[in-house]
Amino acid sequence: MTNGLWNFWVDRGGTFTDVIGRAPDGTLHSAKVLSENVSSYRDAAVHGIRQLLGLGAGEPIAEGSIGEVRMGTTVATNALLERRGERTALITTRGFRDALRIGYQARPDIFARRIVKPDQLYSRVEEIGERILADGTVELTVDIDEARRALEAIHADGFKSVAIVFMHAYRYPQHEAAVAEIARSMRFPQVSVSHEVSPLVKLVGRGDTTVVDAYLSPILGRYVSQVEEELQVERTGARVKFMMSSGGLTAASLFQGKDAILSGPAGGVVAMARTGVAAGFGKVIGFDMGGTSTDVTHFDGVFERTLETEVAGVRMRSPMMLIHTVAAGGGSILHYDGARFRVGPDSAGANPGPACYRQGGPLAVTDANLMVGKLVPEYFPAIFGPQQNEPLDAATVREKFAALASDIGDGRTPEEVADGFLQIAVANMAEAIKKISVQRGYDVTRYVLNAFGGASGQHACLVADALSMKTVLIHPFSGLLSAYGMGLADIRAVRQRALEAPLDAAVLQTIADIAAEIGAEVRAEIVGQRIDAASLTTHITAHIRYSGTDTALDIPAFTAAGTEDIGSAARSMSVGALQSAFEDAHRSRFGFIDRTKTLIVEALSVEAVGGGANLEEKEFPEANAPLAEPRRRTRFFSAGAWHHAAVYTRDQLGSGHVINGPALLIEDHQTVVIEDGWRAELTTRDHLVLERAVPLPKRSAIGTHADPVMLEIFNNLFMSIAEQMGAGSRSEERRVGKECRS
Repeated sequence: MTNGLWNFWVDRGGTFTDVIGRAPDGTLHSAKVLSENVSSYRDAAVHGIRQLLGLGAGEPIAEGSIGEVRMGTTVATNALLERRGERTALITTRGFRDALRIGYQARPDIFARRIVKPDQLYSRVEEIGERILADGTVELTVDIDEARRALEAIHADGFKSVAIVFMHAYRYPQHEAAVAEIARSMRFPQVSVSHEVSPLVKLVGRGDTTVVDAYLSPILGRYVSQVEEELQVERTGARVKFMMSSGGLTAASLFQGKDAILSGPAGGVVAMARTGVAAGFGKVIGFDMGGTSTDVTHFDGVFERTLETEVAGVRMRSPMMLIHTVAAGGGSILHYDGARFRVGPDSAGANPGPACYRQGGPLAVTDANLMVGKLVPEYFPAIFGPQQNEPLDAATVREKFAALASDIGDGRTPEEVADGFLQIAVANMAEAIKKISVQRGYDVTRYVLNAFGGASGQHACLVADALSMKTVLIHPFSGLLSAYGMGLADIRAVRQRALEAPLDAAVLQTIADIAAEIGAEVRAEIVGQRIDAASLTTHITAHIRYSGTDTALDIPAFTAAGTEDIGSAARSMSVGALQSAFEDAHRSRFGFIDRTKTLIVEALSVEAVGGGANLEEKEFPEANAPLAEPRRRTRFFSAGAWHHAAVYTRDQLGSGHVINGPALLIEDHQTVVIEDGWRAELTTRDHLVLERAVPLPKRSAIGTHADPVMLEIFNNLFMSIAEQMGAGSRSEERRVGKECRS
């Protein structure tokens, strides 16, 4: 239902911003604009919305024309990566000023002889005399006068953001609450307190999460205010909601820094799963390749989340979609160091962008695709150059690759050089998919690869081949699928509470009591966003681990529908059922179970869900006419050989039409490369399904020649092996260390 209003779903990415508008008649319209263009518009998301509304520069948005704007944004992520957040002061227990800097003493690069730690987000640390022990004993009462003096000094020094992190405050928060009350009375604009932000055990993860929240929330708040101002929400009545890292939407006023790190990619995960199921595929690997990076995800009936993750060297304990990111996007810069080719990790971004963008940028993955003929400039919009009115610059790309081929000097043609870089990018992306599938015990060959993002269509078949996957799904909105996911997403609210108790009959009542308490909070938060309480579903998840280990698995405890009493729903729990579910999950993940160890319920998560859009994809009748002749003929270079290819546009295809590769399919927002040996069919739901029609040839030995492409591919493969061995050994070291200490 549109209620006679326009609704908008937006994904503000690092390079492009995608906007889908649902018109009052229910039809969907789309726009793609550059995320940064200070000379033409202040905010890309609002600029795209104004385009779809048909408004000129300075023309006001009509009152009552917009119902809801759902948005995912990389604003917080970019601020974290570039260290452009709010200047933040940390207040912590005396004696622990260096705890977050020391962290877990992990080695992110296991072969580095010189460890360079990432910069800390806080600029100043103040220690306060206070200490509560792990059992709740107050060893040292908080010194209120000392806390006030410290806060006054911080305030006088110009700090506007404060993070308060005390030992064991996740369970005993009274000292934190007292200091937070003083800070708020002094009118600090941002006060983040660990027992409110992340009430979970582990000082380092809880502390880092609190600092992240203090560091990013002001930046995020300013961006939210900017969007609401540009949309004139007080006059137009538009309701703005933002996507959280957990895959749920929340009101703009409730959007916090700790929830924003994966705001954009989370929308892609939702859409990847929902569109995969709609197309008839229950097991889906998401392959989201954009301009800056590639995100890969796994779905097998339930969304996979993690409570603890690390982004840009910062640990966080907050519910997030389980997404693995690699620096391989259309804008990833190509390097040759005299011995081997490298792709990324640096990116040309939107400005200057790849060399073909006509802004003096370096050679990037997009340029390599243009060089080998997989992109056709005539079918690209003329939005490049200083005035944003020129087509892709193929001549400059050819010149740069010719010069690079000359520098390499081993007889490679410019096309072979470009193809070599593409092989490396594909290998990097395939390794990323292995980390979220094969490495975790899933047989990736049984999955469909759901390819989306503006650059995915050019690489999907090659990535599938690298993984021996035989099916690729491309949705009609694949070039804007993260934005489409905003429309498919539910409104969600999540709370966690630490337990640290053995799994026995006594803990079941504790789980029920805590679930009832925080379940009321999350339900109230959702209802406060104009969602009918009867439509809600409340999920309770227990995070269970073996005693002496630090890896907790998410085990569904029970579910309450609508306004059902959580205490009544809790009666469905049993120790045996939870233990059995944990053992199944542990065996699947790690290959064994250990019944000699006690099970510990580390924490409890309660999530209320409701208000999702009910979008049913239209069924189209089978096409009556045969497939039309191609728009033109071309050729592209792939896997070391030239291939003659037909070029089709999406409007030529009807349901049931089949295209045999090699071919190019031009869509509104991307180019799909159908490689040799693949075939593509358009289904009755307008989904493009690509399947391997010819078995992959057997791989042969590559010889002993020092090939700069294979050198980089094997370098990455060997590093992947070392990282997996290191991950296993570090896990074993932690387990043995805990047993020795106990």
